[in-house]
Amino acid sequence: MAEMSTLPRKEEEVDGVEKAVKTLEDTKAGIQGLVDAGIDKLPPFFFVSPEVIHDHPTMTDLHLHTDFQFPIIDLKDILDPAEHKGIVEKIRSASEEWGFFQVTNHGIPEQVLKEALDGVKRFNEQPREAKMTYYARGNGAVRYYTNYLLQKKGVGWRDTLACVMAPNPAPEKYPSVCRDIFMEYSKHVRKLGEVILGLLSEALGLDPDHLKDIGCSEGYAFHCQYYPACPEPDRTLGLMRHRDPDFFTVLLQNQIEGLQVLHRGYWVDVPPMEGALTINIGDLLQLVSNDKFKSADHRVLAKNVGPRMSLACLFTTDLQPSEKVYGPVEQLLSPDNPALYKGTTIPNYLKTYVTKPGNGLSVLKL
Repeated sequence: MAEMSTLPRKEEEVDGVEKAVKTLEDTKAGIQGLVDAGIDKLPPFFFVSPEVIHDHPTMTDLHLHTDFQFPIIDLKDILDPAEHKGIVEKIRSASEEWGFFQVTNHGIPEQVLKEALDGVKRFNEQPREAKMTYYARGNGAVRYYTNYLLQKKGVGWRDTLACVMAPNPAPEKYPSVCRDIFMEYSKHVRKLGEVILGLLSEALGLDPDHLKDIGCSEGYAFHCQYYPACPEPDRTLGLMRHRDPDFFTVLLQNQIEGLQVLHRGYWVDVPPMEGALTINIGDLLQLVSNDKFKSADHRVLAKNVGPRMSLACLFTTDLQPSEKVYGPVEQLLSPDNPALYKGTTIPNYLKTYVTKPGNGLSVLKL
């Protein structure tokens, strides 16, 4: 009689990952807790297959390929009518071709940017006892967690602090070590978000207030990612390949590389620039623009240096219950450009997003 295979079934492997993550979660210490414990090898449930890590080649020598030069847009002369049109055109091109761009001279003081990242660092480097009271999943004004969704393709090397900042801020619930600077940064990023939304509206050929008027900036939340130095960065990822479930994101990051965007079949590094902010188009803006603007796949590599830190401000409306239906903007439609999507509520979209197959399949097409 042939011997029974001793190899675990895929279901058993997934169960093992879930149990291992549950054990980690029960500590409420996150990835930083593993680092504090002095591990020098990755626990196996962090392993990501080479096929996933190397699903596309990485573009190198970007200066030799003009089609792969990451868009950087200077907002300094945004109020100058002679320069404004050119800025809108650059944003239109970047939103169509990349779904990503960086902005400089955006008006947020560099000291505020620095202190916001310092707040992320202070929270994550507190003793476990100070952080564990915030450890939670699901909804809530403040949540601290490791990997929001369990990924069958691997578990990311990062911890996250999420804070709802609008429309109903709850400063009394924010961690005291970062409360004041989060409130200060929130005031600045709200103003910038409305400026960006106006430019995006113009880039679509709409009235500058159009996207704001339909609710694209009604709510926003901070998602603060903390990536400690990884002992085996070639065997995992910091953040799996994904697209953002919002209208657009304003990202602040420190000077450690890792963020990549998928462009024309290649992973392209998003260069950290002192004082710059990265803007990316989310699924919901791709939907309302009827594919005029693209929500791009992106990911974060694990690094053997760190911590890498970022503060992403996601502009969306899912932070308050609503049955409002979003679909392609009527002014953008014509017999030659019919609607590509049916209207949907944000809750229905998110229900699909959290159960999607992932790895490049757009939720909007499901």
